[in-house]
Amino acid sequence: MAWFLPRLLATIVALTLGGALGVLVGALLKAPAIGALLGAATGVGLVVLRDALHAGRLIRWLRDGLIADAPRDAGLWGELAYRIERALRSREQALAAERQRLGEFLSAIEASPNGVMLLGADDQIAWCSAVAADHLGLDARRDLRQPVTNLVRMPAFVSYLQEGAWREPITLEAPGGRGMLQLAVRGYSDQQKLVITQDVTERLRAEAMRRDFVANVSHEIRTPLTVLAGFVETMASLPLSTAERARVITLMQQQTDRMQVLVADLLQLAQLEGGPRPPADRWTALAPLLQRAAADARPLSAGRHQVEVDAPDGIELAGLEGELLSAVVNLATNAVRYTPAGGHIQLNWRLRADGQGEVEVRDTGIGIAREHLPRLTERFYRVDGSRSRDTGGTGLGLSIVKHVMQRHGGSLEVDSEPGKGSRFRLLLPAGRIRQVTPVGRLDEPASTV
Repeated sequence: MAWFLPRLLATIVALTLGGALGVLVGALLKAPAIGALLGAATGVGLVVLRDALHAGRLIRWLRDGLIADAPRDAGLWGELAYRIERALRSREQALAAERQRLGEFLSAIEASPNGVMLLGADDQIAWCSAVAADHLGLDARRDLRQPVTNLVRMPAFVSYLQEGAWREPITLEAPGGRGMLQLAVRGYSDQQKLVITQDVTERLRAEAMRRDFVANVSHEIRTPLTVLAGFVETMASLPLSTAERARVITLMQQQTDRMQVLVADLLQLAQLEGGPRPPADRWTALAPLLQRAAADARPLSAGRHQVEVDAPDGIELAGLEGELLSAVVNLATNAVRYTPAGGHIQLNWRLRADGQGEVEVRDTGIGIAREHLPRLTERFYRVDGSRSRDTGGTGLGLSIVKHVMQRHGGSLEVDSEPGKGSRFRLLLPAGRIRQVTPVGRLDEPASTV
């Protein structure tokens, strides 16, 4: 109210001066009363005119979109312009802050691995994250304000969206068969909807693998247990000769050994998955490692195969010796199992041009069809179940190899063709390889059996 008193005084002064001037002019014209009235009216009119000019400047400023600063007049109109400008600037700052917070919130949603889509009361797309657009085959910008049911033509999705009772999410195949999606819908505000999409392809695959794993373990253990139970019942109910009893005990021992190997492989897998990463400063000599792997494979071969090792001296690998040996032994024994008598098995080392090291186990065995190669490292996956059990494998060896290589920062490569043998390569990164002595002469003979 600081403007009120000056304005009141200005009006009184204008009225007084105008009236006094009017009296003087009226006296000359022999009409002092009329002159006083006209003078007072003129003074008040000047005040009003001044106010009109200030008001006009304020209106022009408002009409021009508040681009320039507000008029800096004194008194009522200056105070009014200042108050309006401050209120509008504060509102603009608040709106800018809200837009920034909204942008940050939407950016956070965009960073989420789950998709988010906002629908209006008529199921038109109000906003859609890039992940949700990818999941549902939409364009996050072009499809805005389009009815989602016109764009996502999956009957299960349309029915779920329109039912209005979204108690549980639904799972359906993504458009184009690009995996499996889980969708959840929640209502909010005035008949608006929040749609959350999640790619559950890997989760469903992991659940299926877990179910298969349990089923396979149960089957693998049940088979020798059934055999053992039959032998125990036979020994308990039938009189057996010494030779028959010895044969039954031998078969029981074989089944017991089979279960022990299976349990040992399962425990090793559990240790590989839950154990700490192998150290990068613990070094193991390569040549003795491959020689030991070949020595473990030769008893299984029983002289039926030619097993050779070609590895230079002075090469060392960083990691856990037991795990690396286990990986090579698994490949070597697999090569023996699936190579007919008289075949050839070779354990080689090669340094690649990119610095990676390669341990290769090559055989001249029966080979593997191309369609089986991507699944070889799955637990209990068997190319030929009956033959695998005849050879004594547990179906876990290649899974162990894969985990060992992953823990050492490497990978497993497989090349194979039916009837032409297989090549399994363990690739180790350059940081886990070093040469401590000169490589042995190339004319040194390889170890041969």
